[in-house]
Amino acid sequence: MESRMVVAHSECPARMVPSGTPTTIPAGSFVTINQALGGNYTVTHNGNMLRVDGTDAEALGLEAEQIEFEAHDDGIVRKEQVEQALRTIFDPEIPINLLDLGLIYGIDIEGRRVNIRMTLTAPTCGMGPVLISDVNYRVAKVPNVESVNVELVFDPPWSRDMMTEEAQLEAGLFF
Repeated sequence: MESRMVVAHSECPARMVPSGTPTTIPAGSFVTINQALGGNYTVTHNGNMLRVDGTDAEALGLEAEQIEFEAHDDGIVRKEQVEQALRTIFDPEIPINLLDLGLIYGIDIEGRRVNIRMTLTAPTCGMGPVLISDVNYRVAKVPNVESVNVELVFDPPWSRDMMTEEAQLEAGLFF
């Protein structure tokens, strides 16, 4: 994708790269779209690199990604819906979702709290904080979730063997 400039139609939630710190792009601001991957956008605003979730893209005049979950009135957080949310988050460098990439080591649900253990493709990955904030942001959209805790772990170290066969095929690693 070639970078292009847009004007924010309304306030737009964003997260700083690489820290993941939440911020807001004010309405009327000029924003450069640098990358669109996995429904998320990497943008530049006032010299800062930011990540805009695809569900908030309408504020930038872009088509918003819709993440819809079947509603349940019983107050129970469903693991399959947490997994659905995780499948909408893509590694910024490898366009494969975090579950199929094998970066999610565990999902534990305690009432309305979701605890996620995840890793990175490399311990020195500078996008770690952004990926953690992506997980927090998207999983919090699951019905009945009140809080999300993401624990970054590196044992066992990630390897391509942790990817699904489909992800290996998509990445061209299957031979």
